[in-house]
Amino acid sequence: MGLARAAPPLDEKGRAGYAEYLQAPLHRAFAVAPGGAWAWRGDMPSADMALQAAGEDCQAHASRRCLTYALDDRVVFDARAWAGAWRPYATPTQAGRASEGLKPGQRFPDIAYRDAAGKPRKLSDDRGRVVILHFWGSWCPPCQAEMPDLRKLHGQLGAAAHFRFVFLPVREPAARSREWAKARGLAIPIADGGPAAAKDGAFLLADGRKIGDRDVARVFPTSYVLDRHGLVLFAHQGPVGDWAALAPLLRDAAGEGAR
Repeated sequence: MGLARAAPPLDEKGRAGYAEYLQAPLHRAFAVAPGGAWAWRGDMPSADMALQAAGEDCQAHASRRCLTYALDDRVVFDARAWAGAWRPYATPTQAGRASEGLKPGQRFPDIAYRDAAGKPRKLSDDRGRVVILHFWGSWCPPCQAEMPDLRKLHGQLGAAAHFRFVFLPVREPAARSREWAKARGLAIPIADGGPAAAKDGAFLLADGRKIGDRDVARVFPTSYVLDRHGLVLFAHQGPVGDWAALAPLLRDAAGEGAR
């Protein structure tokens, strides 16, 4: 595929940035990261300098490693490297030493909830699976806009035994979230973490402690991907630019690359 026709794994704003990149003078480079971070540099003295500058600018806004998408007049995107961008994965020994927290490599707090069928569950029940944990609300316009894209990802991966999607509503009853999704034909398994009203902003942990929703999600939506040991692989505040672009990384984390 030619440079101008290529489509980076980005949202509309990122693709607009890529259109600007295509018009920039040489030397130039465009870098991307899982979750939607991106940056480009143009009119640089050399390709190597453009590559370094774009990578550094991208990394300043990314929680995971940035990869080069295009360099000068070539798409150099490495799909295999992209799929493994969350590596290296933690070993069982490393996971056993992990502290609780929200950053990559930390063990996410063990939130208790009821699944879409009303069954009591907790995040630690899914050790051995990759968990896609999503905090959202039907009252939240960015959440509303993102949900159809996330539902498509659930349609692709949700039936597989090695994935678990946990859609946790915030600041509203789960019944209201489910009504909103049903009215729009969004077949997603919405969990119930307990919030019953706009002022109710806490989740119960499996050990009886409580944790505020703003402690795990400063903005809504906020998403996490947890590895097979319950450690954070990926954290993103706000809408993810392109959920489909994360599918190869999720498969890698759940497959042979994670073992």
